[in-house]
Amino acid sequence: MESKLNFLELGMEEVFNDALTRYGITTPSPVQEETIPLMLAGRDIIAQSQTGSGKTLAYLLPILQKIDPQRKQMQALILAPTQELAMQIVRESERYGEECGITTLGLIGGAAIKRQVEKLKRHPHIAVGTPGRINELINMRKLKMHEVNTIVVDEVDQVLGLGGGADVQRIIKSARRDRQLVFLSATVNDQIRSVAQRDMQDPAVVGIEPERHTASAIEHVYFVTEERNKVDTLRRVLRHYKAPRSIVFVNTTELIAEIESKLDYMGFKVRAIYGDADKVTRSTVLSQFRSGKVEVLVATDVAARGLDIEDLNLVVSLDPAFDAEFYVHRSGRTGRMGKKGVAASIVTDRERFIMRKFAETLNIDLQEQVLESGHVISTDEVKRPVRKPAASRPAKTAPAGQPNEAVEQTSVQPVRTTPSENKAKPSTGGKPAAGRNGAVSKKEGRTKTRKADQKSKGAPKWLKAKREASQDEK
Repeated sequence: MESKLNFLELGMEEVFNDALTRYGITTPSPVQEETIPLMLAGRDIIAQSQTGSGKTLAYLLPILQKIDPQRKQMQALILAPTQELAMQIVRESERYGEECGITTLGLIGGAAIKRQVEKLKRHPHIAVGTPGRINELINMRKLKMHEVNTIVVDEVDQVLGLGGGADVQRIIKSARRDRQLVFLSATVNDQIRSVAQRDMQDPAVVGIEPERHTASAIEHVYFVTEERNKVDTLRRVLRHYKAPRSIVFVNTTELIAEIESKLDYMGFKVRAIYGDADKVTRSTVLSQFRSGKVEVLVATDVAARGLDIEDLNLVVSLDPAFDAEFYVHRSGRTGRMGKKGVAASIVTDRERFIMRKFAETLNIDLQEQVLESGHVISTDEVKRPVRKPAASRPAKTAPAGQPNEAVEQTSVQPVRTTPSENKAKPSTGGKPAAGRNGAVSKKEGRTKTRKADQKSKGAPKWLKAKREASQDEK
């Protein structure tokens, strides 16, 4: 539902409202509407919101407004699960904060740590980084946490899932006790609740209704095929939707190169992205993907974590997601900020139950579709041939005293012959009937002779005498 409030009514200052208007943002999203006032009030928060719902600005705008540009100290720290997401947050912060004199520094793994140490000497107001690198700089005593007022952990479920829980705990402990702590996540699990209970003070929970776990702009579909036909089905799905940009998810790193090679052979502009790829390689591939030089990106869930691609139209799971939480993260790559998108899964008949489970758990309309003659249609619309019953005549009942016509029709009927056939046939008192070739068979002849002898033996005496006299005359 579209918000009726504007950013000024949420407590944002005119300078930020004007900057948002310049970038075409005039109305806050639901998560922004709920989160911004709470952050401005200094509350600890657990915000459940999917990627692409505007959650970055939901915490970034209040942070920027609370920064004192005159204080040359780091006042806010934002943690992200991946280098890509961290650098995206840096760019957003610079976009809205630079004109106010607010500086932001990205601190990610894979970059030269000595250069980062030198940049820290300039006292940025906001630091954005991955937990491992931030913790490393704290241990080196190069990152001072005593003036940090707000700590945000974006996509906290992924941060903890990647094994960053210990780093996050050490970072939180290194800050002041009265700091503000904010968690944002597409899903909230028991691990997140446990960390929040330990490190937060009376957190406000910004939640979304169960039916809104995935954006309503996303069409959820799945296709059933045999395992050996999955790649060909993938080809047909990509051809049908003709999306300028698509992500194909597989569950194992070993499959990435195989799928990339097959799609390349089929004529797609495809590249693969690996979780352990170096920063330069990942940046190059993503740049090609964003610019349109690459139309299909093949990745695992780990490799794609933190990716924020605008105008991503299609997400395909060649392997079904591990669970509903992973499904939310995959499908959340598309349908962002109200734009239409498709989340498609390709499964075998044995994997069909997984789709039903996701539909029930997430309360979404997940429809089975069929590819037929180059078109995608619902299984309900598939026309199945209907056998027309054979025409049968109703049985006729004859009047009383007359033979029943129906019975007569079922009895053996006499064989009708042509006049030529009648001439060829012997008389009723003549020789045995001819066989299939018109000749009398020996077997039939012997049978007739035996029958004639038997008749002679049983004849009356006067008839026997007459026959014997006739034979003597001959």
